[in-house]
Amino acid sequence: MKRLLLAWILLFTGIAADAQLLRWLPAFIQDTSAAVTITCDATKGNKGLLNYTPTTDVYVHIGVITSASTSSSDWKYVPFTWGTTNPAANAPAAGTNLWRYTITGGLRSFFNITNPSEKILKIAILFRNGNGSIKQTNVDGSDMYIPVYDNGLYARIDTPLKQPTYIPIIEPVTKNVGDVLNINAKASLPSRLTIYYNGTAIAHDSAVTQLSAAPTIAAAGTQTIMAEAYNGSVFSRDTVSFLVSGGTNFAPLPTGVTDGINYEPGDTSATLVLYAPKKNKIIVLGDFNNWTPSLNYQMNETPDSLRFWIRLTGLTPGVEYAYQYQIDGSLTVADYNAEKILDKNVDPQIPSTTYPNLKPFPANAIGSIVSVLQTAKPAYNWQVTNFTRPDKRNLLIYELLIRDFTATQNWKGLQDTLSYLKRLGVNAVEVMPFNNFEGYSSWGYNPNFYFAPDKVYGTETAVKQFIDACHQQGIAVIMDMVMNHSFGSSPMVQMYWDPVKNIPAANNPWFNQYPTHAYNVGYQFNHQSQATIDFRNRVITYWLTKYKIDGFRWDLAKGFTQKNTCDAFGNNCNVAAWGNYDTARVATWKNIYDKIQSVSQGAYCILEMFADNSEEQVEANYGMMIWGNLNSNFNQATMGYSNPSWDVSYGVYTNRGYSQPNLITYMESHDEERLMYKNEQYGNSNGSYAIKDTATGLKRNAMATALWAMIPGPKMLWQFGELGYDYSINTCPNGTVDATGGCRTDPKPLRWDYYSQPNRLALYNVYAQLFKLRTNPVYSSTFTAPKNISNNLGNAFKQLIVTGDSLSVVFVGNFDVSQQSTTVTFPSAGTWYSYLSSKTITASGGADNITLQPGEYYVYTNKNVNNTVVTAVTPVSNPTDNMQLQVMPNPAGTSATVQFQVPTSGVVRLDVLNTDGQYIANIWNGFKPKGTQTLSLYSNGFSSAGMPNGVYFLVMEQNGQRKVQQFLLAK
Repeated sequence: MKRLLLAWILLFTGIAADAQLLRWLPAFIQDTSAAVTITCDATKGNKGLLNYTPTTDVYVHIGVITSASTSSSDWKYVPFTWGTTNPAANAPAAGTNLWRYTITGGLRSFFNITNPSEKILKIAILFRNGNGSIKQTNVDGSDMYIPVYDNGLYARIDTPLKQPTYIPIIEPVTKNVGDVLNINAKASLPSRLTIYYNGTAIAHDSAVTQLSAAPTIAAAGTQTIMAEAYNGSVFSRDTVSFLVSGGTNFAPLPTGVTDGINYEPGDTSATLVLYAPKKNKIIVLGDFNNWTPSLNYQMNETPDSLRFWIRLTGLTPGVEYAYQYQIDGSLTVADYNAEKILDKNVDPQIPSTTYPNLKPFPANAIGSIVSVLQTAKPAYNWQVTNFTRPDKRNLLIYELLIRDFTATQNWKGLQDTLSYLKRLGVNAVEVMPFNNFEGYSSWGYNPNFYFAPDKVYGTETAVKQFIDACHQQGIAVIMDMVMNHSFGSSPMVQMYWDPVKNIPAANNPWFNQYPTHAYNVGYQFNHQSQATIDFRNRVITYWLTKYKIDGFRWDLAKGFTQKNTCDAFGNNCNVAAWGNYDTARVATWKNIYDKIQSVSQGAYCILEMFADNSEEQVEANYGMMIWGNLNSNFNQATMGYSNPSWDVSYGVYTNRGYSQPNLITYMESHDEERLMYKNEQYGNSNGSYAIKDTATGLKRNAMATALWAMIPGPKMLWQFGELGYDYSINTCPNGTVDATGGCRTDPKPLRWDYYSQPNRLALYNVYAQLFKLRTNPVYSSTFTAPKNISNNLGNAFKQLIVTGDSLSVVFVGNFDVSQQSTTVTFPSAGTWYSYLSSKTITASGGADNITLQPGEYYVYTNKNVNNTVVTAVTPVSNPTDNMQLQVMPNPAGTSATVQFQVPTSGVVRLDVLNTDGQYIANIWNGFKPKGTQTLSLYSNGFSSAGMPNGVYFLVMEQNGQRKVQQFLLAK
């Protein structure tokens, strides 16, 4: 998982009358102002620089927003580089937690703006420490902006204070009836200045640039302040408003409603319910009330003070409404129960092809995230309503990251790869986290919302279409779920926050203040808190029912503990003690498993546990599946090194003492190094036999795959492992490898072209053939309920013997770089058949001596279960060499011919795929006699019309063999 902690420094308090995040002189800055002084108060905003030392190590990052800028992030004329300590960018201390920066010589000269027609609209600024690891921002983490004026007349309200956001918003005002309200207004030129309070003029003066008033708040409700400047010919006005609450209305929840959004019949009403114990006042802001606080949108509080609720009426069916909660007048957040959120920092990066007609972020919303509700949302029509999940004892799981598996990086592109996965033979896909996470490009282990699919991969409908399509192919869908922790943009974290310690508050109903274990990231859930248990159960129910997910892989499952193995502040942790048997953790996981089964009987519960085997035995025997990481041991074996250990015995569930085959053994995962990368970088050699050679390394992986696949129990592979993906997990976008792990979660090269390379296709075929054997219903019991498993997997010559009622299997393989011999006792005398080749061996019934060359291996069965010859080990003798395939001419234009050699008479299939492995068209599927055959590329209704120029693959299949020919379409 992503081992990166994003530091969220948040402040949720009232605003003092004389303190402001940014102050500046002159009050109305113009591009001709000779000197501009900007003072930052680190006790405000996100408090990033609060009490920072040394005080001399503070710098500005500064630029301007001009008429040429395209957005608030499009800073122009930035003179300094982030993270550098240019003396010209230094901001001297101006008092305790105050820093000041001065611009001299006029803005155009300072920023070197030479185009006189380019208008300066705002100064964009951040204060930061020297290396840029800490920055002072608005409370929501956004950049700070100061308006720049021309020489016209402008009025501005300076008190109540405003936050220096791109569109200035009022700081939270916590006032009650009877309080005095201090108001200060300014004008850019001497004028008649008037202050209006709730529509009544309460102060005015002529030929002034500043005016104050101090009315007493007389009644609850929306308070509106307007400053008006008039110079005899021009008016300028500025308006702010805020809400003074009346008394809280206590009322029980309406019958039938639950936490979250409750839509009512008729599609014009909805009831919002928010679990928020110990809060006092919550107001709903949104599109339906123009984002203006009012008493009409103050939520009711339940008599037990645990929840707040409100019934919204007058909604238009089918219209999306954005909304937020304003809590106790000081914090505004999205609804953590929302099934869709908008993120103004992420959404602009999402292509319209991935998420068409995405609702724009509302200009009047506070912060960067809002929630969305929609009545009369079109219901998805499921095509598969009675999916039978594959036997968990024989799951063949394909783990993938949507971002790095498809060129489109979305659900639609992933759905288009299902034919590829189906041919491979997997029966489950495990998709890395896709509930909403922070940022645009991520592994997904930094979640902030648990009911909203992340829009970077597509729409809610696209998720369901993918799951439906998988079920049509007999493939289960497993969701990678992250509930050890959540990250700082989560409303559940923000609602109960300690601004002094910058950690969750002691009264946070869901999160610990400090982590109880090592390797924690974000903020740790307390899974013994009833609030967390209730929330977790809702999350489980939601995905199993609304999306028909087939189960969960639980990230960092060992972290679901309140047993503290760290010091009082979550540091100096004892990793070994964390892994010891934990009775409370076992109870937590039994509760989770029972909940899953009560919602959807037979749904999968997979744990990334890595605890002591005594604990994992209990969980596995209870019905959960345990991740079994054999990456290092298998990779040592593929590289041909015994030290560190190449013993893979721990990948056999019986060797762990499990009574059920609930161990998911894997050679690669998203977290582990790729086998082929290390084969090519560090592989052993002996004479001419060199594992660093790609072809040899791929054969070594095929040997490991044969052993791994024949071990009974569920299996998992990481994306493109079946093609020998050989880019390091630490590959950086520029192609280098960062051994420190700095690029671990960065996007990786997409190499669908590997599928057209014979040696890599041979490895794919080994996977496919072995999976075909495992899922054959006649023989599958050997891998789900074997009669006996014996193995010797600690030496160079590895052997695995599995006996079953319908089939017995013997694997032998030489993982050394020199010839090896040993004795193997087959379960019975007689002929044993090499499943992956045409060879046989006659067993004596006793100890038979077998000699194997380096990398030589066999999967023997006691029945001739497969008459098809598939040889992945030696490309020169690959039977696909007899399946010659050509596209002529190549590049192909609007007319082209396919010439192919059929080794034996029979049914031949010819398909066109794109470089993502997506099926495009079938041009032949029928009988062809042995010999050379020709037909038009554009057969069977296939046409080049509408197809973009580029690289495509023509795939020929006969009797389980495949031949792939790459061709270029150039119309």
